[in-house]
Formats: sequence, C-alpha cells, structure tokens
Amino acid sequence: MCELLGMSANTPTDLCFSFTELTRRGGGSGPHKDGWGVAFYEGRGVQAFHESRASAQSDIARMVQTHPIKSEIAICHIRQANVGDVCLANTHPFQRELWGRYWTFAHNGQLNQFEPRPGIYEPVGTTDSEALFCDLMNAIRSSLDRDVDLKTLTRFLVKHSNAYSKLGVFNLLLSNGDWLFTYCTTKMAAITRRSPFGPARLQDADVTVDFGTVTTPSDVVSVIATEPLTVDERWDRYEPHEWRMWRKGEVIDRGKQITTADSPA
Repeated sequence: MCELLGMSANTPTDLCFSFTELTRRGGGSGPHKDGWGVAFYEGRGVQAFHESRASAQSDIARMVQTHPIKSEIAICHIRQANVGDVCLANTHPFQRELWGRYWTFAHNGQLNQFEPRPGIYEPVGTTDSEALFCDLMNAIRSSLDRDVDLKTLTRFLVKHSNAYSKLGVFNLLLSNGDWLFTYCTTKMAAITRRSPFGPARLQDADVTVDFGTVTTPSDVVSVIATEPLTVDERWDRYEPHEWRMWRKGEVIDRGKQITTADSPA
C-alpha cells in the first residue's frame, strides 16, 4: 500500500517537518520505493514535484525538505506499486483542470473490477488510481456546474467515495486549492496544531521542532496522514468510511458511511 500526507492551514505554512518523515518511509524505513510526489497550492497555482524513484534516496526530495515552500494546502504521496509500471506517469498526486482551478488527487488502495466511465478526462498512466480520478472528475463535470456550493459538492464527493469504497480500499486526498476533502476506508489519522504550540519529534528521524518558535498565536495547521508521523503528539484516527472536509486548517464538515456492520442488530 502507498502512504498519503495532506496539509490544511489558515496561513501559508511549510511542510518540511512532516515531509521529512514521509520521505524516510519511501524506501528507507518503509517499503514505498516506487515513486513519490508532492503538490503545493499557491492561490490557484500549483507547484509540484514528482519522481519515479524512492524518496528516501532522492536529491529532489531532500531539496523540498530543506527549502520551505509555504502553502495553505499540500498533498503528498509515496508509492508502493500494485497496478501500473514504476514510471513518472504513474506517480501521484495527479492533477486536472476544472472550472478554472487545478484539482489535485492522491489515492491509497486498490479497487476490484473498477470500470471507469468514458468522458473528457482520460488517464495518462496505467494506474487504477488515475483512472478513478478521471472517473470522478468526469462525474463532477457532467453532473454539477461551476457555481455549485460547497455543501452540495461535498455530498456529491461523499456519495461517489462511498460507491468506490465498496470496490476495495479507498483512502483519498482531493483538493482544488480552496478546500481539502479526505476519505478513509482503512488507515488515516490527523492532528491539528494551534496555540499554545509545543515541540514534536518525528517517528523515523531524529528531528524535533518547537512549533512555538515558528508560529503565531493565530495559526492553525492540520496534517492528515496514513499513519501518525510523530511520537509525542496525540493523533486523531479516522474510523472506517469516515470523511472530513477541511478548510483553513479546520474541519468544516464530516460524516461516516453507515455500513451493515454499523447497523444495530
């Protein structure tokens, strides 16, 4: 399986600390050696880096770790290939334009018997994840309009995510630069850092940061990851089939698909 990392903040914030931990797991402390990618939003623009090699041995990944790129929303992915060759075209996160914005998508999991519907968006690579992204984007484009309100869009994303999750493992990060939508079927955890800020230490690297020295009292920064990244903070784990919509570092909407196992006897 792959691993995901997302960030939502109310002020431009760098991801160096969390990204350092994630890249260690990409062929170092973890098996996810088949490529990596990261996308940072700057307004409507996106600065992205991708490689088909292990992030733990990547000079480009080290550059991203040590050169702060400030963003309010970021999406990262390290890949352990299941479907599709190990190549640049198959590295997440994937991007498509819709309604004058870049939409960015990263997925962890594998769907069984998934058949994408035809539409204007087509995959460039050979992963089921990119095919799934194109399927979702085609559904949004054909069913909604550019003035759709966020509540209606969220319900649409939840409906389709619930349907995808019935086909297999579906852990998702999706953003258009204004919000960050997350959906979990198996593993996902989040932490929101706000005043008073304190120190934190990474799990797989001897790196500690005192957030109190690099933040202001009004800052709110949330990090979402497949697995907790630090050892001395309390992460909030998602439940299976739980979704959350983030904006400016806060959860503005959330819910959970009711499954047969959740129903009363």
